[in-house]
Parts: sequence; C-alpha cells; structure tokens
Amino acid sequence: MEAEVQSQPGDVFLHPLSNPGAAGICPEMLEVAEEASRAGDFNLAVEIYSSQLSDLQQPDRGLCLRKADTLARAGRISEALESYCTAASLGKLRPEELPVLVETIARALRGKEPRIPAALNGRGGQDGLQSDGECEEDGALDLFSCRLCKCLLHEPTTMECGHTFCKRCLEDESVKGCMMCTQMLSPSERLLNGRRVNVVLSSLLNKLFPNESRARKFWMEGEDLWRNQNLQDALEKYSAAVDLVPSSGSLLCQRAELNMEMKNFSQAVQDANSLCRLKPLWTKARCLKATALSKAGRKDEALQEYFLCVALKPECTKVKLEAQKVLSELFSSVFEEEEMPTPLHPLQGGLATRRIKPPALLTSLKPLTQKLGSSSQEFSASKSAPVDDLSSRFCPLSSCKSDPAAGEGSSKSLVNVLSALPTPPGGLKRKHSIDDPSPALSPPSKLSRPDEASGNQTAVVCGRRMFPVELLDSGDLECSLCMRLFYEPVATPCGHTFCLKCLERCLDHNPNCPLCKENLAEYLASRGYNKTFLMEEVLQRYLGEELADRKKIHEEEMKELSNLNQEMPIFVCTMAFPTIPCPLHVFEPRYRLMIRRSMETGTKQFGMCIADELKGFADFGCMLQVRDVKFFPDGRSVVDTIGVSRFKVLKHGQRDGYHTAKIEYLEDKKVDGEELAELLKLHDSVYEQANNWFTSLKDNMKTQILGHFGHLPSKDADPQASPDGPAWCWWLLAVLPLENRAQLTILAMTSFKDRLIAIRRVLIFVTRKRPR
Repeated sequence: MEAEVQSQPGDVFLHPLSNPGAAGICPEMLEVAEEASRAGDFNLAVEIYSSQLSDLQQPDRGLCLRKADTLARAGRISEALESYCTAASLGKLRPEELPVLVETIARALRGKEPRIPAALNGRGGQDGLQSDGECEEDGALDLFSCRLCKCLLHEPTTMECGHTFCKRCLEDESVKGCMMCTQMLSPSERLLNGRRVNVVLSSLLNKLFPNESRARKFWMEGEDLWRNQNLQDALEKYSAAVDLVPSSGSLLCQRAELNMEMKNFSQAVQDANSLCRLKPLWTKARCLKATALSKAGRKDEALQEYFLCVALKPECTKVKLEAQKVLSELFSSVFEEEEMPTPLHPLQGGLATRRIKPPALLTSLKPLTQKLGSSSQEFSASKSAPVDDLSSRFCPLSSCKSDPAAGEGSSKSLVNVLSALPTPPGGLKRKHSIDDPSPALSPPSKLSRPDEASGNQTAVVCGRRMFPVELLDSGDLECSLCMRLFYEPVATPCGHTFCLKCLERCLDHNPNCPLCKENLAEYLASRGYNKTFLMEEVLQRYLGEELADRKKIHEEEMKELSNLNQEMPIFVCTMAFPTIPCPLHVFEPRYRLMIRRSMETGTKQFGMCIADELKGFADFGCMLQVRDVKFFPDGRSVVDTIGVSRFKVLKHGQRDGYHTAKIEYLEDKKVDGEELAELLKLHDSVYEQANNWFTSLKDNMKTQILGHFGHLPSKDADPQASPDGPAWCWWLLAVLPLENRAQLTILAMTSFKDRLIAIRRVLIFVTRKRPR
C-alpha cells in the first residue's frame, strides 16, 4: 500500500518551468495535474507530469520539481528522490524548493513511529524553540527545582510571597514578579541583595544533594566565565559539573553549545548524543545534535536528526529551514566532480576521502525510504489499477502518458543499485535511524522506589532525585526560638526562618532579626508574614508524623487560649462598660501578643480591668469584643472594641507576660410583682433626671460626649431584658465625672435597683456642684 500523505486544498506550490513554451509541454494538462494535486489525487498528477517529461527532448527542471513534490505528497519517497536528483542535475536545488520533501518525511515519521507521542505533535512556537523545554524539562521538575531555570535550586531565595527561586534567577532584569502567584517584586526585593539566601533551605539542599549542589556551583561559575569570554576555563567548570552530575540534560546542553562556540564539534556531537540518550523526545536536544553534526561536516547524519526534529515539532519554522538547507547541500554534493574530504564518525578516526554519488545520497536516506516510501513494484502495480472518476474526466491518457515500461525499468534499476550497495563507511549507518530501534528513542528508565510496605525504605524519591532517608533529620528544620519543628515557617529578608508566631513575638519587642540583628522595620511595616511554601511542603511530605505532633501541640495551645472562662486575657488599663465603645492604642509587646492571640483563636475577646496595687488588677471588669484592628508600620495598633458583658475574677494569673484570670459572668437579679412596679417607676424617674442633666450641659461639652459616646440611648420598655440592664445606664455611667473606683463599685452591682439609686445620687451631686 502506498503511504499517501493527505494535503489540504490550495497548498500546492508550483515551481516555475524552465521553458514554458517548449514543444511537448501542454498547459492544459498541467492545469489538470494541478487540479488533481489540489484534490488529493497525487498519482494522477504524477502520471501527467511523467507523460509531459517523456515528450520533451531535454528534461525541464521546474517540471521535475513538480513531479518530485507530487511523488513526495503521495508518500513515494524513493521515486521522489530520483526526481529531485534529476532536477538537481539541471541546476542547484535551493533550500526554499524543498519544503514539501522535508514536511512529507517528517509527517510520515510522526504517523509511522509509535515512540513519538501524539501529544507532542503540533506543539510549540512557529519561529523557534522557546517553549521547547516544556514537554521534557517540566516533567522533570520536582520539589527542589527552581521554576525559572528548571534546575536544582542554587542559593535558594524566598520572596515576600513565600515562593522560592534561585537567587540568580530573581536578579535577572526580565523577572518582574513571582511566576507562581503573579505577585510583583517589592521595591526592596528589586534592590541588589534585597532578599538573602534562605539559610535553612540552602543547608538542606547541600546536605541532601551534595554532588548536584556542587555541580550547580561549578555550573554558575562556568556561566560567568563564558559571559566574560573566558571559554577554556568555562569549559573546565562545565566538565567538572558534568562529572558530578552526568545525567543533567540542561548541563549537557550548555556544554555542547559551549563546545560549538569553541569549534570543538566532535565533543559537541558527543555531548549531544548523551543528551539525546537522556531525553530522546526533547526537540532541543535533537536540534542541538543536528546542528553539531552539520558543523562537523556530517551533513547526511545531521539531516536525519533535522527530520526527527520536524517530526517532533512540526510548527517550528527554524528547524524546517535548517533541514531544507542541509538537504540542499546534500543534493548539491551529489554532482560535485572533485572528491571531497568528509569527516567520519569519531569511532572511525580522522578524515577520509570519499566521492558522494547519487546512490550514496539515496543510501543515506535509505532507512527513511524503506520505512516510509513505497517500492517501485508497488508503484507500477498502482499504475495498472483502474483510473478513478476524476482522472477519467480530466486526462485522456492515451494521448499523453509515457511508456510505462521505461519508467518501471529505470526505477527498478535504481532500487537494484540501492540494494546492492554495501553499508556506507564513516558512520553513515545511523545509530538512531528509524529502522534501527535504539535505546536513545526509548523513554528513560524511572528510578526504582523502595518497598515502603516492607519497612526497609533506605531512600526517599523526589521526582527524578533520590536521597538517603537517614539524611533527613527533623533537627535540621527546627525553629531557633522555640526549639521545636517549624510550624507555619516564614523567611525574613535576611534569609533566616522562624515559626510565624515566634517571629511575631520577637518583633513585638524589637524590630531586628533574632539571629543576625539586621533591622526588619520595613518587613514589619509591610507585615509580609507569608509562609514559605517549599518548607511547608518538605515538612508535610517527609516529616508528616513530626509535623502532625507539632500541629497537635499548637491546636491544644489554641484550645486552651480559647477557653475564656478558665483563662481570660486581661488588659489592665481603664474602665469599660457593656455596650459602650472602648478604643485602645496598643504598643506594649505583651498586649500586642494578647490582641494577636485573641484574633487567632477566633474569640476576638479579652477582659478590661483597672489596676490594683496588691492583686495587679481589680476583681471586677468588662469583656470587650474586637471590632477592628489597624496596624502601624512600627508594630503599634489601634484596636476598636465594644463592651460585651461584666465578669468577676475568681483567680488571678499570668501568661507570657500579660495577665489572665479565671472568671464568672455577672447578671442582674430579676424581680417581679410589687418590686417590679417599684423598679419601673424608679427607672423612669432616673432616666428623666439623666436626660435633663445632659440637656443642661454646655454645647462644647455635649459635642465632646456625642463625638466619643454618641447620643443617650433610648429608654427600654423592659429594663430587665438584658443580663446587664439597659444600655442608657452604662452610657451615663461612662460620661459622668466619676473616679474609677466609684465606677467599679457600680459596675459590680447585680441589683438593677441599687445601680439606679447610685446613679441618681451621682446625678444629684453633679447637678448641685455645677456652677450656675
């Protein structure tokens, strides 16, 4: 069966005829051939072109090229090559005249070769290999790989957002922000050394992957030397890195490119061969090998690599043009009259002199033609098949086709020559040819994983990397402040790592790093306490049990802090009352911690008491509810709170510098019957008295009260509805000019009647004291 390649209508390029008016060329038949090609009937078009050529005394170069392109589209590669050779004998073939042959062979390779994944077909850009690493390199990424350079993290630097990259990668001017979360670099991070190397992660990488870490160091030094054009020293650094990590594809790729720049083409070919064995389906590796072979003068070998490149990445225009260029040079070399020195394969040794003849070109492509093309016998059999409806409508073959016997004999003679030729010397037998399945095209073997079920695990596998399990010690990942395993680890700009809660507590006291004493005022102002994602992942993946225990301890602490009855945090400052706002300016380290914990536990509550010389704070206070917190760059904050309920202290205590208390809540005792009627009468009387007092105040004083506490709350229909009594009582108690001890006495009362009597006495007193 002929391996015909389908073509889209309108994509047929017509080579110009050398002599359009020559006797024997029929324009009408050429139009029929063009129409047949557009319709996909390539065999009919081949018949027409053959018949036109047979009627000419001298072959027409453009007509030969049209026939060759049509044969290629039909999948008859061997015959197409013969027709291209005929055209080349009439004039040098230019690269732009060979796209059909290149695309046809590459397309057939993709269809015939099962080891080329279909997912790779059609991927990538049209003009180069910019996105080429995606299919191969991204698959090799693991936990410890930089997402920018795709290699092991070198001098790992954690950004403010919590993601970690190589320090050099972040210093690249093209990097404007984090590629993981799209957060832009802060002004401090844009400065040189704005973020330092993460000390803990750097030590961990050097311990787990010593050889690869050293190789990355040599690699970076080699890049610097290369950039300064110190090529020989750069090559030594690259070679030292390759000796340490011979399986690094990116490293081999760069050393091959350096060798080519130094014109060490044989060494470049060796590196490219190693790279292709590691990454057989990486287009960049194949293209690099093809370029090295081409510069080494091994054009026929380079051509097959270029064909494979186009098969892997059909939309890459750059690779196609290179393949066409090499193919053009090979066709030209066919007809050189003088012998040409050609470098042989390194294993063959040195240079040899050989004459390239037409059969040699065909032999160099023989693996492709045998696999993809159809034999001449198959083609002759197809010529005897019935002509379809399209051919019967357009082509009176009796008047214009050539003698079949002549064409068949010529094709058979060339095939006989091909089959009789010995294997060409100098490495023309391809190591990675399509006919010779080699390990280079097989997927790389995966690292064997230890049997976890048997309990004999001696190594940990992380992607393509492996390290001994005993190297991973929880002691390497302990916070230097709490001496426990990191919990919610954060990295400072100076490169040190702490638990989030530990760092916050230290910054409450001093805006300097606890280890190196570098000023972290700007870091404190931005409050960029984002967890280090890589450290979190390492803990979860490799120290899961230890992290679970650490998390359990943290949750128990949070649960203990959430039990406000047993351990209520106490802010010792001023009097607070139920339903009354109480704004606070927090600057002391102990109260920074207390407020933060109240927010973290979710209670958002703490007690407010006045000071006591003997006990530290009074026996009665008011619970405050946090409504909002606004932080200042230096760590201070303004906390907006409102009174919730009253409490009595049963036991005084302390925790981490601030006061705590075991408490019980206070509620007013309810009355009914005659006592309730008397209480309501007293309630109305005192409210009217309070309203008259407030109305009689001077305007400036009323304005101050209204700005801070608001208007006098309205009178409640049921004054016993709330456990703390009506809100207007607390509003009045907050604005009356009383000492804290007097206010505390009224706050502690559980009899609403007694509280009303006390307020009435105060109103009578302040009214009499007021100047008239």
